[in-house]
Amino acid sequence: MVPFLILFEDAEALVVDKPAGLDVSRPRRGGPSLEDALPSLRLGFARPPAPVHRLDRDTSGCLLLARHPKALARFGRAFEQGAVEKRYLAVLAGEPEGEEGAVELPLLKVSTAEGGWRIVADPAGKPARTEWRVLERAEGRALVLFAPRTGRNHQIRVHAAAGLGAAVAGDPVYGSPARFGMLLHAAGLRVPREGKPAVDAASPLPERFGVWAGRGHEL
Repeated sequence: MVPFLILFEDAEALVVDKPAGLDVSRPRRGGPSLEDALPSLRLGFARPPAPVHRLDRDTSGCLLLARHPKALARFGRAFEQGAVEKRYLAVLAGEPEGEEGAVELPLLKVSTAEGGWRIVADPAGKPARTEWRVLERAEGRALVLFAPRTGRNHQIRVHAAAGLGAAVAGDPVYGSPARFGMLLHAAGLRVPREGKPAVDAASPLPERFGVWAGRGHEL
């Protein structure tokens, strides 16, 4: 039995719908991870696929797996070169000013013995750009489409909190934790390929998004 919904499949790539609450790599603290399921995702291939990128533990949605080493290298270059189109949907615990724009805040990783590591907006950090657009507003919250143009750790989460003044709802690090978890979802992924159709996948919002569940395919 395949453990995840497969959103895209061909001889080079799989895109799976990663659930929230699951680490991509095996965590040091122990517990389940997507890595544990990779052997069951061979689907006739001699070797299991390998993750091309990462999603945070509490982020759900489109995750690209490469089915052989050449594809892994090729997709990795596409990410490094900024050729991959990524679409995220988030519910913010507040309403940003304006309807669309771009956040450009450099991001720096900091750590302490007490609190562990986190990402902060800092001029000494690496350049980061996230484009955004409000889709709907309701009861003091906003459903926002994010398109990151760089791939920094926690980029959308920090840009929402520090750049838009409204953290992702349920964010345990940059906002306030909630029983429904963090409302951030990788809704779409498109990877261009020379000489063949792009890897193109979409994932609708899961049930934890409440009134907005099911949105995503039309964006």
